[in-house]
Amino acid sequence: MQGLNFIAIDFETANSSRASICEAGICVVRDGSVQETRSWLVRPQGNEYHYGNINIHGIHPEDTENSPEFPEVWVEISKYLKEIPVLVAHNALFDMGCIRHSLELYGIEKPEVSYYCSLRAARKIYDFERNSLDCLCDQLEIPYGQHHRAGDDAEMCARLFLREIRDAGWCGLEEMGYCSGKL
Repeated sequence: MQGLNFIAIDFETANSSRASICEAGICVVRDGSVQETRSWLVRPQGNEYHYGNINIHGIHPEDTENSPEFPEVWVEISKYLKEIPVLVAHNALFDMGCIRHSLELYGIEKPEVSYYCSLRAARKIYDFERNSLDCLCDQLEIPYGQHHRAGDDAEMCARLFLREIRDAGWCGLEEMGYCSGKL
């Protein structure tokens, strides 16, 4: 898949605020191949967690008390976006909301980035009863690490999206306008 480049991204949040990112993960895809996966623990503003969120991802306030805040992590992620300004997320409304709310909270300018949603693509391509990231990966035999950890989920999303493109017989991202948007 020459020329198919994107960055799958995932966030875990500490509480109900979309700006409470406590972990960020990316998976870089170049020419249709997974090249690099990274994740960062992030100290959300006030380092305040909700019990329900902790139960989902297992990240606690003591895990992030000495971690960088979002602006520092965003500088790292932005380096990748300069080369590949295309994001993919599973349930992109949530992840793009995390980015938008965090950029607004910290007064950071929003970059020119387009995005695609692997959840919307799955709903169009497949006829599975459930379309959560882990269920789709199970159905399609896509290996994965620890679900609800940002780096692992970003890589799961990248591999799922590559599979969706292949299964749908698409050649590139331009054919996926129905599941795209601008940050």
